[in-house]
Amino acid sequence: MRVDDTTLQRAVQRAQNGDDEAFVDVYRIVQPGLLGYLRGLVGDSAEDVASDAWLEIARDLARFRGDGAGFRGWTATIARHRALDHLRRLRSRPPAAPFERAVLDLPAPRETAGEALEGMSTAEALALVTALPPDQAEAVLLRVVIGLDGPAAARVLGKRVGAVRSAAHRGLKRLAKGLLG
Repeated sequence: MRVDDTTLQRAVQRAQNGDDEAFVDVYRIVQPGLLGYLRGLVGDSAEDVASDAWLEIARDLARFRGDGAGFRGWTATIARHRALDHLRRLRSRPPAAPFERAVLDLPAPRETAGEALEGMSTAEALALVTALPPDQAEAVLLRVVIGLDGPAAARVLGKRVGAVRSAAHRGLKRLAKGLLG
């Protein structure tokens, strides 16, 4: 269930005034969409990148000006920059040794069958989206997962509104075609 932008705006304003519980509310409202968006950009590293983004969001929260929709766009922009930084670091880092990969692939101690089943539909959906061309995938993630409108998504991507709407439309059309036929 998506929380309306007015509720988010009120929580942001309270958090900017030092209300710690309001910041928790802001996090709970924004994090699921932000994490879905980041999974589409950086895959399994999404939670680490989201943590970096939230550090920056918390640090700069007092400087934010705008409404709930603007806040979603602002956080998506920060998360996108952290994701691009992460991808740059990966390209410049040598690949892990086989032993390191084996250790990194060990299951988490909290992993349960229920979590795996719950995450399967999300993982399958993200796999379909990430199979799209990159411009379409990112436009779909911003518009559908985070819930940004065309102008806000265009600002995050640094593109024209029409280009983002077109990419999102083509991506959604391609997804529908793949699911239905």
